[in-house]
Amino acid sequence: MTTGNVSAEEIARFDKLASRWWDPDGESRPLHDLNPVRTAFVADRVRLAGARVADVGCGGGLLSESLAAAGADVVGIDMGEAVIDIARLHLHESELKVDYRVQSSAELAAAEPESFDAVCCMELIEHVPDPHALIADLAAMLKPGGRLFLSTLNRTPAAFGAAILGAEYVLRMLPRGTHHYAKFLRPSELARSLRDQGLELDEVQGLKYNPMNRKASFSSSTAVNYILAAHKPA
Repeated sequence: MTTGNVSAEEIARFDKLASRWWDPDGESRPLHDLNPVRTAFVADRVRLAGARVADVGCGGGLLSESLAAAGADVVGIDMGEAVIDIARLHLHESELKVDYRVQSSAELAAAEPESFDAVCCMELIEHVPDPHALIADLAAMLKPGGRLFLSTLNRTPAAFGAAILGAEYVLRMLPRGTHHYAKFLRPSELARSLRDQGLELDEVQGLKYNPMNRKASFSSSTAVNYILAAHKPA
């Protein structure tokens, strides 16, 4: 079942994880381990203090809170009501300020076009029915000169082995069915979609993650995980 560019099945899958989202040893542990690296990637390329930032597909708020802690004015959106409830609840513990909304990317783009200095979309695009429509929404949110940051999984045998066989079946870090190999995107495919929306790709950086020692870092290889930066010309 889908509504617009949203899969009800995907929303339900992540809502089931909501109560344990902030448990660093729970099903979201890879997100906890990767979050500092992703935050650093954004912070090194955008002056976050005072910047207005959208976190699209924010889940329980890991990245949103990190951006807010760096001084950004953050709007975090997700279509999962349970994960947004958890994100809002965690603000009482962190004492940070984030504007969390149950809202789709299309709705935010229509309501606040060209309103954000930066837009982050981490590990969402491989879960939506139409990734190119999502790129269009992200582009529409950006101010001229604004930056887009997006992370996902490459469609390679290495990614299939690591993200599906390894994480879901062998190590059981993630529930089975979390990822679908056919929905993984190659950097060249994203680059084409970015160009179609008038964005310019600045860089693509590989990410590596060792689930045994829980170390995440940048890598010269984009074969499994990667993160990219693009901008809307001023």
